[in-house]
Amino acid sequence: MTRQQLLELIALGEGQTLEFKRGNTSGIGRELCALANAQGGTILFGVDDQGRIYPVPEPNKLKSELQATARSMEPPLGIEIELVEGVLVVGIPPQTGKPYSFAGKFYLREGASSQQMQRSEIREFFFREGLIRFDEMPCRDFDLATDLSTESFKAFARRARIPAELDPLQALRNLRLLGKDGMTNAGAWLLTDEIFKVHRSGHIACAMFMGTSKVRILDRKNFGQDLFTSFETTMAWILAHLDTEFIITRGRRIEKPELPEEALREALLNAIVHRDYRSTASIQVYLFQDRLEIVNPGGLPPGFNLSELGLKSAPRNPLLFGMFFRMGLIEQIGSGIRRIRQLCLDYGVEPPVFEASADWFTITFRRPCAKHVPHDLAGHTGQVSDQVLTDEPAKVGEKVGEKVGEKVGEKVG
Repeated sequence: MTRQQLLELIALGEGQTLEFKRGNTSGIGRELCALANAQGGTILFGVDDQGRIYPVPEPNKLKSELQATARSMEPPLGIEIELVEGVLVVGIPPQTGKPYSFAGKFYLREGASSQQMQRSEIREFFFREGLIRFDEMPCRDFDLATDLSTESFKAFARRARIPAELDPLQALRNLRLLGKDGMTNAGAWLLTDEIFKVHRSGHIACAMFMGTSKVRILDRKNFGQDLFTSFETTMAWILAHLDTEFIITRGRRIEKPELPEEALREALLNAIVHRDYRSTASIQVYLFQDRLEIVNPGGLPPGFNLSELGLKSAPRNPLLFGMFFRMGLIEQIGSGIRRIRQLCLDYGVEPPVFEASADWFTITFRRPCAKHVPHDLAGHTGQVSDQVLTDEPAKVGEKVGEKVGEKVGEKVG
């Protein structure tokens, strides 16, 4: 670092990634720990709170003390130290070994200060960093004696290609869906007959709107069976509400939806396996005259940005992801986004738009053929209220509608 770079850094002032210390090393373990648990950062020794430089009198002694403190952390922290114009510049690179603790306590950077994390904050931190997987945690609302039926296991075993001769409980243990503390959340979501029993917002909420805004609703439905069946019934609902071209060739009639079915399946599967199941929000499917949106709670994983979609992947729910992979619904990790884009290009429609915030992820498909509102739904309009997508999920076996019911029957059986 040059003198000019140092002065420019000081000019920024203290903040989330920058700390000034005139020379006192009191609390330095806390500061190192907090920066390591955040995005990393820099500590400048020999600079006071007003940004004035006071050269460090014994830089080698201070350097040894800082290195000893960093090594005493759990796990040991690697830091970078250099002397610039009498200022000891301590760099803490972004870390992959989080969380870090010092003297048995966890700290996190908040603005220009370092705070000790409370129990709830530590728990949230572990979830956010992917150190605790919600889908692998035991589901307290699933009772093996009453909730695991022979029918539900047989249906799951058929989809997951489990040999018929295997003992059901042993098979579930081998798949890590059943642990010593009971059924995992992933197991409960896949084996329940009604997801509302084991997850208040585990259903998929669908709504079709008139025009291009959420002013008037034409149709709505919540699907809340097990996750596999909810996926199939939601897909049937989507296809039943999209425009379809009928192509007659060599005496056969081929139905061609306006959007590629395989791309829509990939997008919906992406929402199911990557959503944040700790959220009280549900997956939402919005159908407008000009677009289809699939929205799921949970933004991108830590360290990801939109430009990296399709290049790398880190499943938020690896156990659930693995089960859908076993069912043959997902090809391989990290391939979904690329497949969606390519499927749309091959189909002759625009690739979808991907948007992400801290709490939401949205895939938007532009509809190429939607020029009008279906006549058979024109009379079923109503004002949208806050409850449009918050009703209880549809019961198992409840028809989605005549068209959708037929499709579900064909696919699920």
